[in-house]
Amino acid sequence: MMTVRTTLEHRLLLPENSTGQRHPTLIMLHGRGADEEDLIGLVPAFDRSILVLSVRAPHRFSYGGYTWYDIGEMGRPEPELFQDSYKKLVQFTKDALAAYPIDFANVFLLGFSMGTVMSYALSLTHPKTFRGVIAHSGYVPEGTDLVMQWENLSDLSFFVAHGTLDPTIPVLLARRARFLLENSTASMTYKEYPIGHEISEESLADAVVFLRTLLVRQQG
Repeated sequence: MMTVRTTLEHRLLLPENSTGQRHPTLIMLHGRGADEEDLIGLVPAFDRSILVLSVRAPHRFSYGGYTWYDIGEMGRPEPELFQDSYKKLVQFTKDALAAYPIDFANVFLLGFSMGTVMSYALSLTHPKTFRGVIAHSGYVPEGTDLVMQWENLSDLSFFVAHGTLDPTIPVLLARRARFLLENSTASMTYKEYPIGHEISEESLADAVVFLRTLLVRQQG
């Protein structure tokens, strides 16, 4: 299958061992200064019945790679690029759902760093589109123009992971995300790890279990 033209450049990885016509789908969103290749190395850890879309942020980063937004004060994106990226990501999701053989009941997000911020932005404003979110080393973008549907998250599950030694995005921001999700209607698994701004073997393994559990529960 050819990659279709959408608002955002992306890599498509078809499932290797699925016989169904539509497939559970994982949309991967990278951090600042990376691109759509950055998270591809994680794919073999996940169930290969999953279709993967690894998305490139729309704005070039001055030090190389791409970015979703400029950094404002800690925990709050600079609004102009953030809103542009958010709108393009919303449209990308609509285009992908229309173009690819996606199981609409099993669409998942995996974000790292800025990609987690965008995953929160997308899932909390369009909760019925997604089944689960892996939110690694990021934060909920509060103080933006987004209207987040905290009372309509009962069908959405989050796996929130963060390093206690993270020098880039302090773990306090992950704990803020935990507080917000605990006081919403969403389901949540929260874990901290003795790591910096990175995905470790342990946190990846826990994310894989999270996603597998949701898929098994859906099938059951």
